Amino acid sequence: MSRTEAQHCTGIGFIGLGNMGWRMALNLRKSLPNTTHVFIYDIRDDVLEDFISQSNSKGLGHVIACANSREVAGRSDVIFSIVSEGRHTRDVFLNEHSGVLTGPINGKAFVDCSTIDPSTSLEVGKAVAQASPTARFYDVPVSGGVSGAEAGTLSFLAGASPDDTFFVEHIRPLLEMMGKNIFYVGGAGQGLVAKLCNNYLSGICAIATSEAMNIGMRHGIEPKLLSDIFDKSTGGNWQNANMNPVPGVCPNAVTSKGYQGGFKVQLMVKDFTLAVNAAKEVDAMLALGEAGLAAYTATAEDPRCRDLDNRVVYRWLGGKE
Repeated sequence: MSRTEAQHCTGIGFIGLGNMGWRMALNLRKSLPNTTHVFIYDIRDDVLEDFISQSNSKGLGHVIACANSREVAGRSDVIFSIVSEGRHTRDVFLNEHSGVLTGPINGKAFVDCSTIDPSTSLEVGKAVAQASPTARFYDVPVSGGVSGAEAGTLSFLAGASPDDTFFVEHIRPLLEMMGKNIFYVGGAGQGLVAKLCNNYLSGICAIATSEAMNIGMRHGIEPKLLSDIFDKSTGGNWQNANMNPVPGVCPNAVTSKGYQGGFKVQLMVKDFTLAVNAAKEVDAMLALGEAGLAAYTATAEDPRCRDLDNRVVYRWLGGKE
């Protein structure tokens, strides 16, 4: 869908304006022609009001707040959703009073960017297909965090094939308005499996980087020097280079801003749990899974750490700040 083609859309929908959704929707609004309507819904009315106010102040084009998910779907051709948990995705689509499937969905395309369990996604996708043979549902979780959503540099992990002409021609151009990398992972649910694998690896790296920094610093090595050594050696990883858990090492990261913002540790517990469960489903042995999950669970329960970015696991480990 080119910008010209977007002008002929009834509208683009966006459900879920949290830390990620807000920024994704704003970038989408910025990139679409002003004449294209964007229909939004969030469970918080103040969020809807703030989003419309910000969009209007920048002269970005039409944004209309809707009363529920059903209204968003009814007024849009392509509908994006990003919510926190599988039960929220079920509510968006299957709520018997206001869910998407309580209204007509013929010919519409749904792109769920939530990180949830693959089984729930498959359940919702099946329900969409049963409700209308012409409707489409894709799992397209995102990676890149709040900073990536803000900068429009997200990676999208699509449960779709590059041979899916509709996705390539109509969905991919919209994703490119919000991100830089689009991966075709395969069939339905595969995008989510890839995302859980990524978050498992990312979570393990954050713990390992925290532990390694703590060891070296307690032996007297200056933290920035130790991080630079990792970066140029075999211990180099994304967490160390971009979100080193030690405050001050990455000055612009949330880890140097009191761990405020970023990806909350409670959400890491959720994703890590989903990844461990995904491993169990296929009898994939994990050496670090239960230990990692226990560490994040304890961090989330620690009043010094709860509601903060997941790299606060460094604080839970007793790291020097």
